[in-house]
Amino acid sequence: MRIVVAEDLYLLREGMVRLIEAYGHQVVATAATGPETLDALLTWRPDAAVVDIRMPPTQSDEGLRVALAARSELPGLPILILSQHVVQLYARELLADGAGGIGYFLKENVFDAEQFIDALERVAGGGTAMDPAVIAALLSSGSSRRRLEGLTEREHSVLSLMAEGLSNQSIGRRLFLSDSAISKYTTSLFGKLGITDDGTTNRRVLAVLTYLNEP
Repeated sequence: MRIVVAEDLYLLREGMVRLIEAYGHQVVATAATGPETLDALLTWRPDAAVVDIRMPPTQSDEGLRVALAARSELPGLPILILSQHVVQLYARELLADGAGGIGYFLKENVFDAEQFIDALERVAGGGTAMDPAVIAALLSSGSSRRRLEGLTEREHSVLSLMAEGLSNQSIGRRLFLSDSAISKYTTSLFGKLGITDDGTTNRRVLAVLTYLNEP
């Protein structure tokens, strides 16, 4: 894969470059500021990008704004966002277009190499990759609990793993259930959450949005 890495901290940026390349992928460009990042994304049109949320010049949510701007120009551009903290608003904004190809990962877990690369590859493939710590925090919020009241305990487990970005097959392995059983659970929870298949939207992303959005 061709990847852009955007991170203002030199050591972390170089560490990610080395890690990504060690797994056989190519880093085509790096960036340390918001404007540099947007230019790199629009110029290189990478297979995926890793973008820090807080970057110069604002040091607020510059990276998030750049990611959203790039995806408006290049719909579906796969981006894995890095953050030091779980912020529900960030996750909601990232997933709002329902297109997939989005991840939200905590910086503290970047150097869990297999987890990080797996998340990056899932995002590049058009899926979602939410850090398990992000999902745990979001599912524990009051609004999330209210929206999930109608789900069984098993459906709740399936949804939380789906939100991380796992496929039905991977969810089945994690829960020691067959693919057909997971398929039945996903169909059931989609129905309970009022998510229909219109052939154009990513139902998995919409399921995540159901509990990310305010009641």
